[in-house]
Amino acid sequence: MKGEECRHLLGLLSEYVDGTLEEQLCAELEHHLADCQDCRVVVDTLHRTVYLYHQSASQPNVPEGVRQRLFRRLNLDDIIGQ
Repeated sequence: MKGEECRHLLGLLSEYVDGTLEEQLCAELEHHLADCQDCRVVVDTLHRTVYLYHQSASQPNVPEGVRQRLFRRLNLDDIIGQ
């Protein structure tokens, strides 16, 4: 079933993005991504989120308004209050 496969493979995303996922699972995930647009969107969004995080970490004086707009855009409203 596709939904179960998506959930299983998306559970591996953190390791995949970090480059620590074992080779066989990495190949399995990449094969799945070739056929699953929904999962590709999730992976792309995660890559962009990590990139934005690293960019903002290198510029510690990001104005609060910019930070709030970014978090809202990424649907992270629950983090804004922290």
